Amino acid sequence: MKTMNRRSAIALGVTAAAITPLFTLVASAKVKKYGPKEGKEIAPGVRMVEVSTGNSDIPAYKSIAIVDVVFQPGAHAPATMMVNDMVCTITAGTFTIKKADKEFKLKEGDMYTCAKGKTDESTNTSKEVGVHRIAVLIPA
Repeated sequence: MKTMNRRSAIALGVTAAAITPLFTLVASAKVKKYGPKEGKEIAPGVRMVEVSTGNSDIPAYKSIAIVDVVFQPGAHAPATMMVNDMVCTITAGTFTIKKADKEFKLKEGDMYTCAKGKTDESTNTSKEVGVHRIAVLIPA
């Protein structure tokens, strides 16, 4: 084994210190298991749970709200007109998403976007509870 010089040791320490918060963020991003009555029902078997809201440094948006939309197995959210731009991440389950001009399938870890004024329809196609984590971009 080669001897580590002082410069290499410092570089290794700085790298480890920089990466450690990332592991903390990944752990905190895990999906919470929600009870069947948590949040507000928005469709049969579909509930919306408010997670957090914060200010935005993006000039077009004054704030960003994070919500989890929890789908029971097979649950369907009918086509809805989006009132804000949104970034959606699938944190559990598999889904079929229908938009006016396309249809696609997503699984855990996939993401997609919704534009204000456009429609979006979602169906949980898995045998497990599915969750969309949505960042709702609230205009300035």
